[in-house]
Amino acid sequence: CTDPEAVQKETDFYTFKVVNIRGKLVSLEKYRGSVSLVVNVASECGFTDSHYKALQQLQKDLGPYHFNVLAFPCNQFGQQEPDTNKEIESFARKTYGATFPMFSKIAVSGAGAIPAFKYLIDSTGEEPTWNFWKYLVGPNGKVVKAWDSTVSVEEIRPYVTELVRKIILKKKDEL
Repeated sequence: CTDPEAVQKETDFYTFKVVNIRGKLVSLEKYRGSVSLVVNVASECGFTDSHYKALQQLQKDLGPYHFNVLAFPCNQFGQQEPDTNKEIESFARKTYGATFPMFSKIAVSGAGAIPAFKYLIDSTGEEPTWNFWKYLVGPNGKVVKAWDSTVSVEEIRPYVTELVRKIILKKKDEL
């Protein structure tokens, strides 16, 4: 007989801890029960303007109770995120009015990738090869789908909306 406390809880995206853009260790557990679009962002990329605008619109339309964009700055691709966390946050907030959660600059691919991104890669078989890869994570912390930089936020909006709709309908049923 095994001690139920000793049994390792199944790993999913929300079981990880990450460092937010202000340098504080935070648990992704607080996003459990909502939909997340996890994105590796960069400030100096050709995709920056269109993505930041569309990501903020998605956050405004669907967040923050049932949905959040979770932005992870990354300098691995073309050195297009060279600034400090403070500068990155200031850029995103001032230029795009970004209200979505942002995290400390990290590696998202290769040996140095943080565990949360390793989980996204292992779950989908899709490893970021450029900025603005997008991973859709369901309320249960499981990865639903992944898209590369060339797929616009507008193209994936229906997938996000459908998952959010399911949460709202489920909550309505529970009332």
